[in-house]
Amino acid sequence: MIKSAKKIQLPDMRSWIDAFNAYRQPKMLAMISLGFASGLPYMLIYSELAYWMKKEGVDLSVIGFFSWIGLAYTLKVLWAPLVDRLKIPFLTRKMGQRRSWMLLAVLGAIGGMLIIASSNPQETVLITALGALVLAFSGATFDISVDAWRIEAAPNDEQANMAASYVLGYRLAIIGAGLSYIVAEYTNWNIAYLFMASIMAVNGLIIFFIKEPSREIREKALTLSRALHENIVMPFGGFVTRLGKWTPIVFLLVATYLISDKTMGPMAKPLYQQIGYTEIQVGIVSSFFGPWAVIAGGFVGGLVSIRFGLMKSMLIGSTLMVITNAAFAWLATISSPETAYLFVTVGADNVAAGFAATVFIAYLSSLTELKFAATQYAFLSSLFNLVGKTLSGFTGIIAAKLGFVSFFIFTAALGIPAIILTLILIFFGPDAAKGIREKPKPNTENDIPSA
Repeated sequence: MIKSAKKIQLPDMRSWIDAFNAYRQPKMLAMISLGFASGLPYMLIYSELAYWMKKEGVDLSVIGFFSWIGLAYTLKVLWAPLVDRLKIPFLTRKMGQRRSWMLLAVLGAIGGMLIIASSNPQETVLITALGALVLAFSGATFDISVDAWRIEAAPNDEQANMAASYVLGYRLAIIGAGLSYIVAEYTNWNIAYLFMASIMAVNGLIIFFIKEPSREIREKALTLSRALHENIVMPFGGFVTRLGKWTPIVFLLVATYLISDKTMGPMAKPLYQQIGYTEIQVGIVSSFFGPWAVIAGGFVGGLVSIRFGLMKSMLIGSTLMVITNAAFAWLATISSPETAYLFVTVGADNVAAGFAATVFIAYLSSLTELKFAATQYAFLSSLFNLVGKTLSGFTGIIAAKLGFVSFFIFTAALGIPAIILTLILIFFGPDAAKGIREKPKPNTENDIPSA
């Protein structure tokens, strides 16, 4: 009995140790830096800009409409094939396909921040919008190349770890973006965006130190029909081939999984300001404490997904998001800006967000094929941004009409369909729909494995 007990326990212990050791690889550290560069542009459009505009007296509906600029992250699927295949003169030859596009996107992001820094949301809102659009387009392009690099640089069983490292970097970007509140408190928001541009430039240097991953080299399409076949038919047809009749269910789950988080986001900072929280309170809690809660949730999500599978972890994540998003409705009932209330609400929400984002990224990665990594992942990420981003443009109008309490109850309820769809796939879906790839068949003709 003792021996059999050891046989059962030792593999479990070893698998936990292996899960932790996976994070010690250099590519995981590089993924943290790339995640930071991905997160900073998004935060400066989606969060910090909304706070600045509210402070300048911009109408709440305009702030909501500004979130539509973030649709660049949804529409990136339209130019993902270019990032996948198009070579940038000189840069691609020197740096490789992925790194050259990363560098171009970082330069564009810095340019967008500089344009915003030269504007005033109240007096020159069109210039602010232009800068935000350049920043969003560049940030989305950077995401395409980073997602492809992540998928190509690690095997499938390490994608959850890569996703957790990415989330860590992304959340560190929230901390970095949080510095803008302190800079703005003692100077102004124009200086704050200049400061953020300098941070982006320094972090972007990581591109020169990472390795270009090996990738399948495909012959360049010579005709329009062949180009369409290789860049559109093959990548998207691959989903239908593997998922079959479950394709609509999987796509619907992808589209709705993060919807509650996407729709409540634009109104979180205006809520803080309406309650009476100061920039220092918001900066400390939301941008300094909050990200560490997300990081903790992200690493827990990575470990749980490895031990118990993606779909069970997806179910946990979707449930947590509904519960913690509803906490903002409670916060909206608070009459005095007590820091402790903000800590509780933001902390709970960010733990859930980190957990859910990590397992969701791993799930999306498992649905892609390596030879179409950039295009397929861009499509999936665009799909989950589509509904949330479209609705987020109306959040200012909805919040103004319903009030913040009813608004946040509404956004929490939007996460319920994802719970139902996840349960359907767990109990009835095929392996492909659960993100389980077929293992390569062993070479029976030759005992010597190929290189």
